Amino acid sequence: MDERAQGRHRVVVVGAGFGGLFATKALKNAPVEVTLINGTAHHLFQPLLYQVATGILSEGEIAPPIREILKRQKNAKVLLGTVTEVDPEARTVTAVAPGASYTVEYDSLIVAAGASQSYFGNDRFAEHAPGMKSIDDALELRGRIFGAFELAELETDPAAIERWLTFVVVGAGPTGVEMAGQIAELAHRHLPGQYRNIDPKQARIILIDALDTVLSSFGDHLSTKALRQLHTMGVEVELGTKVVDVDETGIEVETRNGHQRIESMTKIWAAGVAAPSLSTQLAKATGASTDRAGRLEVNPDCTVPGHPEIFAIGDMMSLDRLPGVAQVAIQSGRHAAGQIKQRLAGQPTGQPFKYFDKGSMATISRFSAVASVGKLHFSGVIGWLMWLAVHLLYLVGFKNRVTAVLHWFVSFIGRGRSERVATFQQVFARRALQEYRQHLP
Repeated sequence: MDERAQGRHRVVVVGAGFGGLFATKALKNAPVEVTLINGTAHHLFQPLLYQVATGILSEGEIAPPIREILKRQKNAKVLLGTVTEVDPEARTVTAVAPGASYTVEYDSLIVAAGASQSYFGNDRFAEHAPGMKSIDDALELRGRIFGAFELAELETDPAAIERWLTFVVVGAGPTGVEMAGQIAELAHRHLPGQYRNIDPKQARIILIDALDTVLSSFGDHLSTKALRQLHTMGVEVELGTKVVDVDETGIEVETRNGHQRIESMTKIWAAGVAAPSLSTQLAKATGASTDRAGRLEVNPDCTVPGHPEIFAIGDMMSLDRLPGVAQVAIQSGRHAAGQIKQRLAGQPTGQPFKYFDKGSMATISRFSAVASVGKLHFSGVIGWLMWLAVHLLYLVGFKNRVTAVLHWFVSFIGRGRSERVATFQQVFARRALQEYRQHLP
């Protein structure tokens, strides 16, 4: 029997990131039927992807199964699929999965499809400089990083060894700073003594950004502290440097001193984000505008203009210059769920979304982080303890918290890395995945 005829309000949630997952959980006791559609079967704690890439955590610790998270929520069901089209007139979404495509009807729609990596119009860079947006990306980077040391061990040509032991990270935001710091820790603290023909301490870690500061959103005080700590760790920070080309064996940059080439076999892209293709499709279907990054410009209550039944949240929305961080996604997801519940209860809706900024933080090395909470700034060990507490709080599931703590103990107190397994499949599967996606309907 049709659920609408039974009075069951159908909510479709697109995406199981922070926004989609917290919106779904906020509807647990509402008189609705929730269908959560996601391209993978797991929720991803994206801020810790760099720790998977550098061998600290396993992918399972930051990517718990969605079905396990929602198993006690009886009004929610989970479907695997990538939503490719929204039809606002018919109130349907169309999704594709391996060997299947399907359509789901909705009464209310929450679009939380996240963001994709932006190469600023140079998508060809992705082949040689993977981003950091998925488990696949993190595992590929793990293979490339640890594989670089292994292949350097086999070389006899000093120039080839130097090329393998040069790591370039593009983007000096939190992800780039954290990645550069962990590669430096690997080279200078964890790997020395394990090789016979090379000295991992000779590795060069270069952090590049077109801006003139690292962690530019943290303010001058914390930015300066982060830069000083990076230099102490041996990270070469090249600011005011724009990437103009990337190939298999190096990267071309424009600096204040002119054009330069950096020979490097391992490049990591941590600069820039863009809205997913679904944002463009939804904008055309609804007549909504998008910002420069392709995000939907929404009403103050997170609804798409002209469509009060459609909410765009998190990285999908452009509103009041809010940053693309987890807290914006979480809070906007809860706001959208609250609006739906108020509407069903016959209460007034349209209240503007009010973001409560809980601060920003980034780790640089073990026992060293920077944290900005309102007007308060913390760095060093205090900042690191704050970072530890916050990330444990938002890791989904008790099991994930316990195992993460154990692995952090091994990595930060000892000199080991619990997850150093890397396979050829992880490194070379990108092309197969690209070919697969090209054949999707």
